[in-house]
Amino acid sequence: MALVTTTEMFKKAYEGKYAIGAFNINNMEIIQGVVSACKKYNSAVILQVSKSALKYAHPLYLKKMVDAAVEETGIDIALHLDHGPDFDTCKLCIETGFTSVMFDGSHLEYEENVAQTKVIADYAHSKGIVVEAELGKLAGVEDDVKVESGHATYTDPNQAVDFVKRTGVDSLAIAIGTSHGAYKFKGDAKLDFDRLELITKKLEDAGFHNYPIVLHGASSVEPSSVATCNEFGGQIKGAKGIPVEMLRKASEMSVCKINMDTDIRLAMTAAIRKSFAEDPSAFDPRGYLGAARNDIEALVERKITQVLGCENSMN
Repeated sequence: MALVTTTEMFKKAYEGKYAIGAFNINNMEIIQGVVSACKKYNSAVILQVSKSALKYAHPLYLKKMVDAAVEETGIDIALHLDHGPDFDTCKLCIETGFTSVMFDGSHLEYEENVAQTKVIADYAHSKGIVVEAELGKLAGVEDDVKVESGHATYTDPNQAVDFVKRTGVDSLAIAIGTSHGAYKFKGDAKLDFDRLELITKKLEDAGFHNYPIVLHGASSVEPSSVATCNEFGGQIKGAKGIPVEMLRKASEMSVCKINMDTDIRLAMTAAIRKSFAEDPSAFDPRGYLGAARNDIEALVERKITQVLGCENSMN
């Protein structure tokens, strides 16, 4: 068994009207929790790593742990760089054995985003690696990615077609109203499904059949995790995510990959806070990290069945 690329995953997801979950990983417990849930539901999965995670856990450690997950579970797993900031980071991940990389040039002027993305796409494709890029700016905070709400911009449908043509990227992350972090909305959530539909149609008309779209900043920020954090000493007030029904609708359209990081962080933190509060004398990491792993597994099970619809995507 070996890691796989996302190409076949996305083809099946588009045709089956579901999305593949892309979960950010930082340590062994997160990896085990995610893949255990996916194994239970016979679901393919993308494990993705940010620049901060590379610095924290080191690329080779992450790669070897994901290799172990592949060997133990037998499910299809792609290892993906999330929000790669530059050519060198993408190259490092490709050399380490990642099967997919994302270059995020969304903060650049359009022509510069095109130019840098094409260089990375050409290099990655020469190594058999697939590439994701981003067009439009999501508000919010995730690791080193910080965009004030006033500077967020939705993806222009015509630009999306031009961008894909000129860069050759294999999937495109678009901005239609999702947001990074736990504080996604002050008012009611709203995703621009008309924009998503128009981007899809324009790509199809331009010859990009069943082109996979990606949603970043798509954690639902589960109220139960937030409540548990706050009950046991946390101060996560007013957190609000993307409603489940909106994410499910997106996954039934052209969205083939839905990124979730904040939900994993909240579930882990909630479990650890609860463990310490219930047993202040505890100091065995296997206890509180084991509880976190269990809650991550339960969280991913809910994402598979309620949001992604990717049960039995291994078939």
